Amino acid sequence: MTIKSDIAASLAVDMKGVQDLRAQLKSDPQAGVKTAAQEFEALFLQQVMKSMRATTSQDGLMDNDSTRFFTGMLDQQMAQDLSRSGSLGLAQMLEAQLSQRLAGTTGTGSESTASISAGLPADLPLTMPKGTGSSSGIQGSVGRAAALKEYMASGTAVAGDTVAPQTPKEFVEQVWPHAVEASRNTGIPPQFLVAHAALESGWGKRDIRNADGSASHNLFGIKAGKSWQGDTTDVLTTEYTDGVAQKQTETFRSYGSYGEAFQDYANLLRDNPRYGQVIGSQDGTEFARRLQQAGYATDPKYAEKLSSIINGSTLRQAR
Repeated sequence: MTIKSDIAASLAVDMKGVQDLRAQLKSDPQAGVKTAAQEFEALFLQQVMKSMRATTSQDGLMDNDSTRFFTGMLDQQMAQDLSRSGSLGLAQMLEAQLSQRLAGTTGTGSESTASISAGLPADLPLTMPKGTGSSSGIQGSVGRAAALKEYMASGTAVAGDTVAPQTPKEFVEQVWPHAVEASRNTGIPPQFLVAHAALESGWGKRDIRNADGSASHNLFGIKAGKSWQGDTTDVLTTEYTDGVAQKQTETFRSYGSYGEAFQDYANLLRDNPRYGQVIGSQDGTEFARRLQQAGYATDPKYAEKLSSIINGSTLRQAR
C-alpha cells in the first residue's frame, strides 16, 4: 500500500498520518498538496460541527466529559469522511490554487515549497480546538494539516517571500495576511495598506535591493533614520524639492521578510505623532490625502497616485 492510500484510509485519530504526510510532501509534493487540501477541508467541517453543537445544551443528565470527548472524536471522523467524499468542493478549490503555485515555480526544494506556502492561511490552527478533546491521538487531523505548513516553511527564511510576484494578484496573495495583521494594529483597512505597498514597490516588481542583489522587502520605501538599528541599503531614488524631481542616494531600511516590513510600517503609522490623522482612516481617498499631508512622500501627486490604486480596478480584480 502506498503512502497516499495509507493516509486516505487512515482514521482521524491516527497520529501516524502526520509523519506519512510529511514523507509524502517530500517525495511527491503534488500528491501531498491533494491530501493536505482534504485535511484543511476536514478542519473547516469540524469547526462547523463544533459551532452547531455549541447551539445545543450538552449539560443533560447523560452528558459528561467522556460523552463530550467521544462526541468530539465522532465529529472529527465525520469531517474526515465528508472531506474524502469530495461533496463540498472546498478541497478541490484549495488543491487547484496550491497546485497552480507549485506549477509556476521553477525552483526545487525550499523555493517550490515556499511558493505553495504563500497561498496557505496565515492563521492555520496548530492545535485542536477547545471542546473537542485534546488528549490521546485525536489531534491527528490537525497535525496532518499543520504538517503541510510546517514543511513548507522549513528551510526558508519566510515562506512565500522567496518567489517574486509576477502579477498584481500574486502580489496581493503574498502580502494580504501581513496587511490584515497591520490593519489590526492601525485600524486602516488592509486593502489600503496593500495599495500603498503596491505604489511604493510597483506591485512587488520594484522591490528595493540590497547591495548583494537580494530583496530588502522594503515595500513602503521607509528610510533609515538615525534611530534605526536594523539592516540598511543605499539606493538611488527620486525626491522632489519645490516640485522638481531630483535623483539622489538615500539609505533605506532592509527587512528579512514582507511580514517584518508590514509590522514596521504599522508601527511607524501608529507610534509617530505626525501620522495621528492617518490612523483609523476608513476612506481610501482621505487615507491617501492624509498620508501626503503628514509628509510621507515628497511627490506632489502622491495622494492622487495612491488614491487611484485604492479605487482602481487592478486592486479589486487582484483581491
